Amino acid sequence: MTRYLWLLLLAPAQAGAFQLGFPVQCTLGETCFIQQYHDHDAGPAATDFTCGPLSYDGHDGTDIAVPTLAAMAAGVTVLAAAPGLVLGIRDGMRDGQPGPDVKDRECGNGVLIDHGGGWQTQYCHLRQGSVVVLKGDSVATGRPLGLIGQSGQAEFPHLHLAVRRNGEELDPFSPEATTCGAAGDDLWTDPPPYTPGGIIDIGFSTEVPEFDAIKAGLPPTVLTPQSPALVVWVHVFGARAGDALLFEITGPDGSIITERVLLEKTQARLFRAVGKRLRGEGWPPGRYNGTARMLRGKVALGSRAVTVRIGE
Repeated sequence: MTRYLWLLLLAPAQAGAFQLGFPVQCTLGETCFIQQYHDHDAGPAATDFTCGPLSYDGHDGTDIAVPTLAAMAAGVTVLAAAPGLVLGIRDGMRDGQPGPDVKDRECGNGVLIDHGGGWQTQYCHLRQGSVVVLKGDSVATGRPLGLIGQSGQAEFPHLHLAVRRNGEELDPFSPEATTCGAAGDDLWTDPPPYTPGGIIDIGFSTEVPEFDAIKAGLPPTVLTPQSPALVVWVHVFGARAGDALLFEITGPDGSIITERVLLEKTQARLFRAVGKRLRGEGWPPGRYNGTARMLRGKVALGSRAVTVRIGE
């Protein structure tokens, strides 16, 4: 079958017939999250399709992120969002902080798929050496394409999914909208829920950790009765100025610390930590719980908990 006839058979009968499956093999809110959406602001500011701040100026795709570099290294599969023909691939670019060598290759390692009817999807920032399709391959919805990585112009490990119709970049959450907040259909077979921000991860430590270590993926900390401090840290995305984090640490003898931390500026990602230094002979043996909740006004955006045992 010629490519032309194949695309005619593939083409959706109408624009509304084109639908997307979720392009990452992960669980939203647990092993992955949507960090940024398509920018719906025509000026220098940025808003996502809900008029929220989860975007940046000129962003033309959907960024599905994994929590840490360790999660990236473990392997998170990128999937074809719709059936189509692979028009092109790139592999071999290194993962990590972008350098001058990414000019005109900001997508990094990636896959471009033509779905017929003017529709295309592009999958960017795949992990070096992970692409498993070839140019000219016919793929079905859900076909593995590669793994989430940090190649090209990427500051964190994620998939950048771009959706185009007749060369125009569209937001799959609101493809017909020209401004944020407009009602309309999306392109998803099963629409992913919108999460305006939340807690990515939580952990115990004996000191305030470095942010780079948190983003890399801190292993569980072993605490002892002589640990110099009990610290709970949280990794957060989508924070707005005025949000609050409510921390609590409890031990076998009850509450150790309760603290409210106000976030003073809007940030894509951040971390905060609270703790208490060791005083006396040592921490009593038993179970210690750390919890954190993220609040926007009176609305809870998420909560996480972590438990360790000392001296048992």
